[in-house]
Parts: sequence; structure tokens; C-alpha cells
Amino acid sequence: MLTILAGLIGLSIVVIFHELGHFFAARSVGVEVEAFSIGWGPKLVGKKWGKTEWRISALPLGGFCKMKGEDDFKKALDLKLDTIPGSSDSFYGASPWKRIIILFSGPLMNVVFAIIMFSFVSLVGITIITAPNRIVLASEFNKTTEAHASSNPADLAGLQSGDIILALDGKTVRDYSDIQELIGFNPGKTMDIEILRDGKKIATTITPMLDKNSGQGLIGIYAWVDPVIEKIESGTSAEIAGLLPGDKVLSVNGQSVRNTIDIMKILESKPEVIELNVERSAQRITKKLVVVYSDANSLNLGIQFKSFVRHDKAAGVGDAFINGVSEFSKTFSLTIRGIGLLFSGVNVLKAISGPARLTYIIGNAATESIKQSGLAGIVPILNFLAFLSVGLFIMNLLPIPALDGGQILLSLSEMIKGKPISTKSIYRFQTIGMVMILALFLFATFSDVLFFIFRAGQG
Repeated sequence: MLTILAGLIGLSIVVIFHELGHFFAARSVGVEVEAFSIGWGPKLVGKKWGKTEWRISALPLGGFCKMKGEDDFKKALDLKLDTIPGSSDSFYGASPWKRIIILFSGPLMNVVFAIIMFSFVSLVGITIITAPNRIVLASEFNKTTEAHASSNPADLAGLQSGDIILALDGKTVRDYSDIQELIGFNPGKTMDIEILRDGKKIATTITPMLDKNSGQGLIGIYAWVDPVIEKIESGTSAEIAGLLPGDKVLSVNGQSVRNTIDIMKILESKPEVIELNVERSAQRITKKLVVVYSDANSLNLGIQFKSFVRHDKAAGVGDAFINGVSEFSKTFSLTIRGIGLLFSGVNVLKAISGPARLTYIIGNAATESIKQSGLAGIVPILNFLAFLSVGLFIMNLLPIPALDGGQILLSLSEMIKGKPISTKSIYRFQTIGMVMILALFLFATFSDVLFFIFRAGQG
């Protein structure tokens, strides 16, 4: 319930800012706003300030801004009027350019919200837990991948386990997080790559392949993480075995290990008991550990290996704002590119998220982040909401009837024609839009159902 509540609050914040954009724009061009509601459904409480009733409604998902004259469309249909009547202070009675300002201001507020959040995150600083920029070839670990090593981008590019990636596409790589971002956002693009191997720099090219389940680029690598224990979970087999933070795993069941991937490779055979040879304070000791598997055959040794922590923080307010604008521009570009990938053979059932999955993702990220970092965990949540706001900005400006973009298209058509569009034409346009939105909603909901079924199957 806490996860669901946190997710609903996160989604609502983004949607409410969108609706506030409509509200302020309507008031600025002289269109009366009859009601502004936080939430949908039956009104719980409400108070009228000026000409607007401010409400809190029963369903905590977003909100809405109800402008004067929105019911005039229905009246025109019922009375079979050729055009929609309305006073100058109503939505349909306002001139087309005023309606365009009102409609565009909702998505525009999402831009403002995203830049503010990105800037705030940059000013406060965000901690990224990742791994060094050293790699392990997936073909050395996963048997399925190994069978197709000839088509694995990392293998084709001549990369080797232990290589340190210094730069990708001309951009300096600081850690594994940078590698994931640059590779993930560029499927199919041939990129320059610079690596460090045995003290020598090597330059070559690599072309990430498209992962049809996620729409991201992959090259077939894992992060090289040194097998140094950073944390032991309480009550787990590792604690019972007497392992301690700082221990470095040298071998498992007599097989030497260089990194955590080597450990996972040994555990593929699912042994019930493993013998670890570890280095502690310059001494070598042996510990036996009972391995417990879940119903989904996944394991949890109770060991957290040493991670790489990066803290990004702006030098000041001006620098934070520049970073916020830059992050918005990058996210906008990547989102547009992502939409294009939907037409490139991506499994849309897995790539598209509906309201249920978004609520779960936001809520789960929020609860886990706060659980681990306390109030400091709010920062990555705000960063995620900024990403979501960029997506809402783009989605609402699509020229789909019933969305802001579709309504803007109608208003532009009216300006070009120089006269109001007929009620029947608007009705047909809106009907097409509702069918499209309903189909997209059902498709996204079906995708969400598959997502939760898969998660349940994973235990």
C-alpha cells in the first residue's frame, strides 16, 4: 500500500503541475476557470476563491482544470447546432489563438517543472551507486550469449574482459553508469570507443545492438566488480558463516575468482554449500556457506560487494540551472528517439508502460530510496519525476484528438479557415481521438498485466 500511495502521489504531482499550466494561461487570457481539482471523481472538500472552486476529489490520481464553457460542446451536439456557442470568457468562445495558448501552457508547465527539478537535483547533488568502467564480456559468463559471441558487439569490436572503457562517442567515461547511458541510448549507432588494456590505449568502433524487449542498446558486457565485501545482510548465510565487510573473495570451491561475475559463473551449477577462501587483514581464511535458493531459483548470499559511488553536484545556482536545461534537452532528445524505436521492431508489450506500472515503478523507487537513504532518498525520486514530466510534455503535444496537441491542431485549422469548425467535424475528430486513447490505454494496461504476472512468477 505504501508503494502504491507513493506512486500515486508522484504521478499526481506531475499531472497537477500540467493542469496548473492550463489554469494560469486561461486566467491570463480572460477565460474563466470554474473548478480546479486535485484528484478525480466525487468531490471530498471544496472552497471557492474568486470565480474558481478549489477541490480535493476522491481518486488520488492527478487532477483537472474545468474551464467555463466546456459543457457548451455537449449542448451544441444535443441541440444540433452548426457551431459551438460561447461567451468571450468561455473556452470555446475564446479566439483560436487564446485557446492555443491555454492548451500549450499545460505541456509547457511540464517543461518548467522538469527544468526546476533537474536544477534542484543538480544543486543539492545526487549520489549514483554504480561500478568502475572496467568490463567483463558477457560471452564468458552466459552460455546462451556465448553461443552467439560472433554477433555480440563487444566481441566483434575486439573487447576483452578486464578492458577499461575510457571514452565512447567522443565522451569521457567516468564509470559503468556512463557506459550504460551512452550504449543504452544509441542502439544501431556506430560509435568510437577508446579502451585501456595492459597500460595501452586502443581505439576502435562498436555498434550497440537493439534489445527488442527494452528498446535500449546492448553490447554484451557486465561491470567488473572486485569481489570485496562491503556489507553483510543480517540473518543471512553470509553472516552465519562469519564473513565480514572488507573480506576479499579469492576462490569459490577451489576455483579462483577475479570479479563477482566469476562467482556467479561458479554458482550457475546451483551448489547447496560453497567454500570461500577469503583474504582478511593480509591473512587467508576459509568459510563454508549454505546457499539458499528461492522458488524462482534465484539466490541471495546476503553479500553486498563494494560499489563505486559518484556524487554529482553543481558549483552554484547558475551552474545548477544550466545543468537543468541541459538535462531537459538531453532527456527530450532521448525520449523522441525512444518513440522512434517503437517502430523499429521493439516488443511494445514490454517497452510501453501504462498507469499501473508507472505507479508501481515510482512508488517502489520512492520507498526503496527513502528506506536506504532517508530524506536524502527524495533526490533521485525528484529526478525520476522530472524524466516523467518530459514524457508527459511530449505525449500531450502529439497531434492526437482529445490530447492538447489534437486540440491545438483544431484551433490552428480554425485560424486558417477564418471561421469556426462545425460541431459535427469536432465530434468526429474527438470520437477518433477517444478510440485511439482507449486503444492505447487498453494496450498499455495489458502490457502492465503481463509485467506484474512476470514479476509474480519471479517470486
